[in-house]
Amino acid sequence: ADFRNYTYAKYGREILNQPHQFAWQIFDQQVVHLQRDEYRIRQMTKVTADTIEELADKMAEYAPVDKAAFIKTVADYNAAVQRDIPYNPTVKDGRTTKGLAIDKTNWAMPLEKAPFEAYCTTCGVTFTFGGVRIDTDGRVLDTAQKPIAGLFAAGELVGGLFYHNYPGGTGLVSGSVFGKIAGTSAAKERGRNA
Repeated sequence: ADFRNYTYAKYGREILNQPHQFAWQIFDQQVVHLQRDEYRIRQMTKVTADTIEELADKMAEYAPVDKAAFIKTVADYNAAVQRDIPYNPTVKDGRTTKGLAIDKTNWAMPLEKAPFEAYCTTCGVTFTFGGVRIDTDGRVLDTAQKPIAGLFAAGELVGGLFYHNYPGGTGLVSGSVFGKIAGTSAAKERGRNA
């Protein structure tokens, strides 16, 4: 596991591979106070229960849930948490699980303190990893790598910046940087052609 800014594209890809293209995030009262503000909006699909069994039943009201498999997964996870390592949400604390098919590498906390909360999670598009090719002046290039007169691009239209993952905020940064470059270049070209 890594900090959120470096993983949400990776996790989003995994969520899209799920049968209904969504996943559930499960929390207990040991960590609920650490949630980001977006977990508190009214539009969030959230279920709360006093037991893991009841939580599975409530989750199943939204989509099929294999209750027995869910309960076993939580029990296996809880048993695998390395409790001798202190939990510290501010650093990669190395508090892991051991013995699972995919071990958690940081911030492993057992799901033990009720009430339990489950949040339905799906994906959204921040930007694509594809896009048009530009030169250093923000001019769009044709298939022969020649600038197309009068055509500039910035932001999400620009391709080739990231592949498979990206750090949070870089879509905004690239939009700002390439927007300034493309805007300046377009103004210069317009001035030359006026």
